[in-house]
This record gives sequence, C-alpha cells and structure tokens, in this order.
Amino acid sequence: MSAPSGIAVERDKESGVAVVTLDRAEKHNAITLEMARELGEVWRGFRYEDEIRAIVVTGAGGRAFCTGIDRTAATEVPQPSSPYTIDDPLLAIGPKANDLWKPVVAAVEGMACGGAFYLLGEAEFVIAGRDASFFDPHTTYGMVSAFETIHMAQRMPFGEVARMALMGTAERVSAHRAYETGLVSEVTETGGALAAARAAAAVVASYPTEAVQGTVRALWSTKEAARAAALAHAPHLVTLGNLPPERQAELFTGRGGGAGTGFRLR
Repeated sequence: MSAPSGIAVERDKESGVAVVTLDRAEKHNAITLEMARELGEVWRGFRYEDEIRAIVVTGAGGRAFCTGIDRTAATEVPQPSSPYTIDDPLLAIGPKANDLWKPVVAAVEGMACGGAFYLLGEAEFVIAGRDASFFDPHTTYGMVSAFETIHMAQRMPFGEVARMALMGTAERVSAHRAYETGLVSEVTETGGALAAARAAAAVVASYPTEAVQGTVRALWSTKEAARAAALAHAPHLVTLGNLPPERQAELFTGRGGGAGTGFRLR
C-alpha cells in the first residue's frame, strides 16, 4: 500500500516476500527527510514480522531507482560546525543500519546515483533492467563522495569505484558493465528487474529463515570491521572537503541541474 511519505510497502504473506518501493517517481525517487525516517521504521519493523522472510527494494516509475537525497531536503538539515561530525539523514536508510538481517534484493530500473548507494550497498544482491545506469555526481558539484564510495567499494573493484566517483556526471556505468564488475548479479530485459527480484526473494524466503539470516550475518561479518573503520572517517572527509552549500548550488544550477548532462555510457 502507498503512503503519503513516498514509501510504499507491499506484503505477500503467502510467499513471505515484501516489496518496499520508493514511490516518488515524479522526482526520480529522490529521498525526502520524511522518506528517510520512514525507511528506517520500515526496516526495523520487519524484524518483528515473522511472516516476512525476504524483502525487495525498488523505485517507482521505471525512470529511476533513486537519485539520492532531495536537494531541497538537504538544505533543511542544519550541520554542526565541527569537522568531526555530520548530520546525514541517509545514514540510517538501509536495512543493515537498522539491524535487519533478513535478505534484501534490490531491483533497479533507470538511474541509480549518489545516495541510492546507501540502499544498494546494504542489499545482498542487485538485479537490474537492461537500461539501468549507475553514477555518482558528488565531485561534479563540489561534494566529497565518502559514504557512497565506501558502500560501493564493498561490491565493486577499487578502480571501478574510483572511476565512477571521480568521473562524476561525465560517465554512467551501464547495467552490462555493472554486471561485469560484480555490482549487479543479473540483468533482465527493461522492466523485468522487479519480477526477477521477487522470484529470487521468494526462493530465499522458502528456506528456513534462521539458516538464511545466519548466512546473511556471516557474509556481512567478512567485511564488517573494514567497513566500520572506513565509515568512521567519512564524516570528517565530507565536512572538510565539501564546498559551501551556496557554491554547490551554483555548480548545480550552472550545469542545468542535469545529473547526467553530456555523460558517456560505458
């Protein structure tokens, strides 16, 4: 069912699969502060729903999975003056940040960029439609890509993450290339990612949930220490390296606000 906040949750108790949809297609599913809060509540709530054993996360409309935080929302978050901390409303939008160890499959159609990687980085695996594309616009607009690159460095080769982050809006990673580098586990026909993700989630949900969640927890333990240490550095790098918000806005406006203007797909 749809919610005014922009998050829709559909539960199929027969299969044990829930679908969480970023339901703001007219804004490319950019995340508002209210959506960020509700995502955390949704993930935490699933811990108590024994009939839900696997979850799919996706975006509405087909044009984008998610394009990160809504720029208007970002300006509404006051920041402390200390370079040792940052208030980032996206930090807790993912399932692992909310102590959920039920498996999550991401279904991506269209664009996935910037803050979308908070969600993709905490999914067990990603399925994408053929026309999906991935990119990170931070550096183009004078922002440090810290949390996003840390999440992606857990799933992609170092050089691929570095290229995507440093090239900014000049380049997008195609679904095919994302599959080659391990970010995506399956590429479907355009529009087919959600059905494929549902099918995979239903298979996983049919198995004993204790064994499944234990396997998820074991997998994440292999990289937990390095990930935690890297994320601890991220706030300092962002506060020290970001341009002032007004200068970021100038760069964004100067490029027409187009996150992919003049991009090259590979």
